[in-house]
Amino acid sequence: MTQLILVRHGETDWNRDRRIQGATDIPLNDTGRAQARETGAALRGAAGEPIVVSSDLSRARETAQIIADEIGVGLGPAYQGLRERSYGEAEGVAAEEFIRRWGDWHSAEIPGAEPWPQLRRRGLRALDQVVRDARRATAPAAASVIVVTHGAMIRELLRHATGGELPPVGERLPNGSAYTVLYERERLRLVSYAQTA
Repeated sequence: MTQLILVRHGETDWNRDRRIQGATDIPLNDTGRAQARETGAALRGAAGEPIVVSSDLSRARETAQIIADEIGVGLGPAYQGLRERSYGEAEGVAAEEFIRRWGDWHSAEIPGAEPWPQLRRRGLRALDQVVRDARRATAPAAASVIVVTHGAMIRELLRHATGGELPPVGERLPNGSAYTVLYERERLRLVSYAQTA
């Protein structure tokens, strides 16, 4: 059994301006760096001496580095499989324009976007690799991993872990928020929801 703490990266200018980021590599802003420090401080001691890993996009990678520094551990690998959902033609589009062009966020058919089921499968494969790598690096019983990733990715992983119950439709996952799941025999079980610094 491995404890995974799923953390949404800190704020970027596109988050602040309510623009769709997707796989576009937008860096953290100063608010995002402060959120990462607060999250790292909140997680200090909560996970023993965890491994800290992330998506390979810079906003997640920098968030992970700040959290690792706050906790006092080295930064672990970056995983391309933990990237945010690609939103195709919607990347860079403001939220209001998105709704005008495609309608409801969760059921919209966006040209070039990664389908939700494919995102979930990709995320589960990435977590499987994270857990295998963590178990090789530490004693399996002691393995705890902070996984810094993205809002849509965390949403799909939580929906998988809760049979679709959480998060509620329309709920936005705050930047810097943390969600603890247990990974056991390729299954996810939610332990705690919506921890914020």
